[in-house]
Amino acid sequence: MPFSPPENGLGLYSAEQTRQLDRSAIQDQGIDGFELMKRAGRAAYRALRQHWPDVRRLTLISGSGNNGGDALVVAAMALEQQFQVQMLLLGGEQTRQKLRGEARQALEWAERRGVEVRAYDPEEDFSGELIVDGLLGTGLSGEVRGDYRSLIERINASGLPVLALDIPSGLCADTGAELGAAIRAQLTISFIGINTGLLTHQGPACCGKVLFDSLSVPDEVYQAIPTGIRVIGPSLLSRCLGPRDRTAHKGSFGHVMVVGGDHGMAGAVLMSSEAALRSGSGLVSVVTRPEHVALCTGHRPEVMTHGVDSGQDLEPLIERASVIAIGPGLGKNAWSGQLLRVVQAQQVSLVVDADGLNLLAEGQLIEPVRRDNWVLTPHPGEAARLLGCTVAEIQADRFSAVKQIQQRYGGVVVLKGAGTLVCDGARIRLCSRGNPGMASGGMGDVLSGVVAALLAQGLDAFDAASVAVEVHGRAADLLAAKAGERGLAATDLIAPIRWLLNPSLAVKQLESSERADFEGING
Repeated sequence: MPFSPPENGLGLYSAEQTRQLDRSAIQDQGIDGFELMKRAGRAAYRALRQHWPDVRRLTLISGSGNNGGDALVVAAMALEQQFQVQMLLLGGEQTRQKLRGEARQALEWAERRGVEVRAYDPEEDFSGELIVDGLLGTGLSGEVRGDYRSLIERINASGLPVLALDIPSGLCADTGAELGAAIRAQLTISFIGINTGLLTHQGPACCGKVLFDSLSVPDEVYQAIPTGIRVIGPSLLSRCLGPRDRTAHKGSFGHVMVVGGDHGMAGAVLMSSEAALRSGSGLVSVVTRPEHVALCTGHRPEVMTHGVDSGQDLEPLIERASVIAIGPGLGKNAWSGQLLRVVQAQQVSLVVDADGLNLLAEGQLIEPVRRDNWVLTPHPGEAARLLGCTVAEIQADRFSAVKQIQQRYGGVVVLKGAGTLVCDGARIRLCSRGNPGMASGGMGDVLSGVVAALLAQGLDAFDAASVAVEVHGRAADLLAAKAGERGLAATDLIAPIRWLLNPSLAVKQLESSERADFEGING
């Protein structure tokens, strides 16, 4: 997702919280509401000129809310710069009569500056090279119907690029769900506070690139309305990935044990253990089916491999581990269940993924199933099984889903998907990295290895999971930028993940134009 958070991460807000921010800026800080609207219009106009410098003809779509007022301000500014402006008001005179407050001021201000505001006519062609979406705002809650839906569908079918003001029309500001129909924008500029829904579920697909402008609202406004949801920022990596002690030894960085690899599934533990090794774990071992020992040892001799036929065989090995990642290729049979129950009975920190989660959902664990020292990493399907609901219900409100899983099972929960969420019960972090190229097998196996390695090196579970999803997603973005999203394989991510976990080298090597590719780093 093309979004760059500030150093310390950016707060994300519900629609109601952004309304509170607006009110506080106006009432507590004395900023005129129409002045804020003009600032928003100027910010949008600057973004338009920066991203589409050759465009000279605009079609702007306005509804009856403040987003429409923002569009009117953009129209006036563009007209002053000799743009050809087509300013369309859905609902015509009826909508005009509904305009109140700052939106009414914007209409009158724009018309005084020569903007011709016409009623939208579905028979009239869009004359612009670009559409500015000011139709619906963040207050939308019900499904889009009637003329609004028809217009949204027409805009999407036009093939024209779209700049969305605050939020693409039809997108739920809180959850990122499409409410019947939603604009598919190439660029969205959000003002004062970014809504949670812009960066998860359907938000990334609808928003395109996301820009943020605070409109120079003072910090006191944000301090008065705190949020428990933040985008993962670069400062987290800097804080968590400092230089290593020069006197360190392999025991200083923990021992990750990867448990899994049922018949025919050795690849999963190979990927997870390789990721743990390349993410800095001092020691890595694999516990798998005996038939896979030779393959695993030959693939990566640095990784110790143990074949076990039962949970009883696993018990004496566990005392060596500081963190266990269980689930990659684990399967769902008697062997799998035995291994999971043996692991669950230990006090060691756990990372549970894939079939480990499916067995957990099926009630395969000894009570209680809630613990503080594990990280659960479900994708939406696994999350649905953990909560006994449908995938659609998970995706309809991912923030609620990740909190429910954490409340039921404890620990830290990573809800994977577009806008991956990390929740420890009190806080949520959102990863704005990643792309559709990650929709391929093995990505979760690699992630589980990275999480486990960071836990083994002493990071707390919330930080370990957050750093892991950030470097995992960023590695995929770097590779996609180099060679495209199609054909991206999970093992491709391991080399750039290693660089990203060494920040002093990452800047020089990952961003160097002299580096044509990532090949050779594993050698």
